[in-house]
Amino acid sequence: MNVGVLASGSGTNLQSLIDKAAKGELGPARLTVVGVNVPDCAALARARAAALPTFVIDHRDYKSRATFDQAVLAALRSHQVDLLVLAGFMRVLGDEVIAAFPQRVVNIHPTLLPAFPGTHAHRQTYDYGVKVAGCTVHFVDAGVDTGPVIAQAAVAPA
Repeated sequence: MNVGVLASGSGTNLQSLIDKAAKGELGPARLTVVGVNVPDCAALARARAAALPTFVIDHRDYKSRATFDQAVLAALRSHQVDLLVLAGFMRVLGDEVIAAFPQRVVNIHPTLLPAFPGTHAHRQTYDYGVKVAGCTVHFVDAGVDTGPVIAQAAVAPA
């Protein structure tokens, strides 16, 4: 199974996937390509350091979300991606991308969904004063952080 990863930032979740892949802990899955929308993000450097194929599609170069999505989809298809993982990817994907990977787009979200969906989840969690924090891995659907939960892990905040 060819896994594509999209990221926008520091790439810590991507690094965890790279480390798991290096140890042979992804089962039949293999990291095939990493795409970023921020040309100088650390995730790109992490992918290149791991000798993974990469692509950069800067969302600011596109006049619409649809044309950005089409470019991302073309890049993913060119790498024969079967499963798409959003690891700190800070863009909402459109219906065309989601439809191309039915029940095969996975997001890593830094809160216990359904609480605090969308961006700035860490700040929302802190501002609310939660007693238990955590993260959620879920399938992506047409909503923002509304897809079916795959797994969650809770931790007591520091």
